[in-house]
Amino acid sequence: MKQLTFKLIFPLTVISFATITKWWYALPVDAPDTLYSGFPFPFVGDGWHTSISLQIFVLELFADFLIYFLFWFLVVFCVNKYLTKIRTYKIVTIGLWTISGLIILGASYTASFPEHIFHFKRPYDMEIMETGYKFGWQHIERPDYYKYHPEGKKE
Repeated sequence: MKQLTFKLIFPLTVISFATITKWWYALPVDAPDTLYSGFPFPFVGDGWHTSISLQIFVLELFADFLIYFLFWFLVVFCVNKYLTKIRTYKIVTIGLWTISGLIILGASYTASFPEHIFHFKRPYDMEIMETGYKFGWQHIERPDYYKYHPEGKKE
């Protein structure tokens, strides 16, 4: 199982973590409406001080990654133990590690921007207005703020 963890589970975790996520449209306390991403916890959101910045919440990020890892560990463990022994071929391992390596490099590059703000834990409460699921390459349009607060709409 140790070899399967290194050859199969970790790369699948990284790939699924980067491709399948949930978006959250929320109203933080004393802040503008914001789009967040992360499943099952929102761990990254738009920054408020510049248009290209992000807020990254480290505790939620690690919790999400651990949940993805445990999911893949259970799937591979059950298949390997109860259905059929999993044999990892070298070409599959190289392909998975290449894809996950590119994802890790891209995420590291993005995280290195000085505009981003890192918090250990989200320092504010928020009211969730709308959620949905998306793939990593999809762009989600920001929902209409006035749909949830029509009293602020200018006529």
